[in-house]
Amino acid sequence: MSEQALRFLTNLLGIYSPSGKEQDAANFLEYEMKKMGFEVGKDAIGNVIGVVGEGEPVILLCGHMDTVAGHLPLRIEEGKIYARGAVDAKGPLAAMIIAAVAAFKEPGFKGEILVASVVEEEATSRGVKHLITQGIKADYAIFGEPSGVENITIGYKGQIQLKIVCKTETGHSSTPWMYDNALEKAYELWEQIKIASSYPSLDPSASPYNAVTACLVKVVGGRATSVVPFEVEMNLDVRVPIQFSTAQVFEQITKIITKYQGANPKISVKASVQDTVEPFEVNKASPLVHVLSSSVRKVLNKPATLLHKTGTGDMNILGKAMNLPIVTYGPGDSHLDHTLDEHIDVSEYLDAIAVYKETLLRLSELYHNRTENQKSI
Repeated sequence: MSEQALRFLTNLLGIYSPSGKEQDAANFLEYEMKKMGFEVGKDAIGNVIGVVGEGEPVILLCGHMDTVAGHLPLRIEEGKIYARGAVDAKGPLAAMIIAAVAAFKEPGFKGEILVASVVEEEATSRGVKHLITQGIKADYAIFGEPSGVENITIGYKGQIQLKIVCKTETGHSSTPWMYDNALEKAYELWEQIKIASSYPSLDPSASPYNAVTACLVKVVGGRATSVVPFEVEMNLDVRVPIQFSTAQVFEQITKIITKYQGANPKISVKASVQDTVEPFEVNKASPLVHVLSSSVRKVLNKPATLLHKTGTGDMNILGKAMNLPIVTYGPGDSHLDHTLDEHIDVSEYLDAIAVYKETLLRLSELYHNRTENQKSI
């Protein structure tokens, strides 16, 4: 199986598929998964959906086939595969597909494994949002992202993508004392948001998962070298911990803006939310977490570590919408995401396949044991 698994991954990594341009990767997955025994099809927006098995439980394995832009030449050196998407997240996706087939072929497996390879995770999460609108159902779900083969991600922070537009009166730049400079005022407002956005007052460096954090990611302003800037657009990336909703944090930011405007009546400030994702955390006592942790221990002979991450993932969207046990798990070091050094260890990729397979078998067994016990009561 290892040779087939490596060939499948390297062929997938050889297809450049940045967000919005996943068609070649989708065609490859559809063709290869049919050969493996999946019933496969594409939905209206290009997600590739494969099914093996039937009945209950339904176990959803969801990964994304898109990558960030920026091609990296595929190469294999010293047991490592270098390529864009090796970690984020074609490595986990390929491992899930191979594991699904291996588990299905085991005599004791009962149930349906649904593998969804979605589009545009790196951009708009369009793929996973479309799955939800189609009414996808499952008893358990695992999202394939790099957690490290020894780790299981059980929580992600939420996110607010915020646009703030500041406008002032303008004049000639030779008399800057006569006008409010929109660039300067916008940055002044940003400084207040940055300081006050820790809600309540928490030290992000001491407890980053539990703190509200804001990052200024883009500033556009200024029209000419002889004109005092009169309109500025700022984009903020605000991350929201599990104890708050995005609405609560946005309300706090709105209060900061209102107070600033009160002190600066000549400045117009408008804030608009471009997108939100709610924070999500699965109960660590969940049977899914227990089964996956046991599988890690069996395959690697060491205990699994449960992770809380300061980023935001499609797990948040699926978990909130579907209200089912869901975790994120996959091979690879997430610190290599989007870097020029992105690579995955072959041994870790193969170990992840074994962990996924063991988890699928144990979930099937757990579900049917529970069903039998309920019937006997």
